[in-house]
Amino acid sequence: MKVLLRSDIDGVGKRGDIIDVSGGFARNHLLPAGKAIVASPGVEGQAASMRRSRDLRDARDRESSETVARTLVGNVITMQARATGERLFGSISAADIVRQVEAQTGAVVDRKDLVLEDPLKTVGEHNVRVELVGGVVFELTVDIVAEG
Repeated sequence: MKVLLRSDIDGVGKRGDIIDVSGGFARNHLLPAGKAIVASPGVEGQAASMRRSRDLRDARDRESSETVARTLVGNVITMQARATGERLFGSISAADIVRQVEAQTGAVVDRKDLVLEDPLKTVGEHNVRVELVGGVVFELTVDIVAEG
């Protein structure tokens, strides 16, 4: 069944795409949720306008992500934490890093954009991968220093 997607759906397609999906998926999931409409011959113009607006939005998102990346690349985010030797008493999470990034540089990054498998638990420099909207990826250097 051919449908026009009204929103981005992971693994299926993006807004404005006309795709072919199984009838059950369309009838049970996409159509009732309002995520798609049946692709009749008259929806080509609507699909084209959806793709244009999607492309404009993606370009704006990528531009703002590149601005944030230019601000953060090369900067070292310094954080203080209680530690005994090289080991921290607690840990530094993605939310802690985001708060320090905003306080030190003024750049706003979402904690979900930081790729941090485990919280940071040692003193020293750590490279944290940042994946922003629009495919902008860079490394952020976080330096953790012991308090006192």
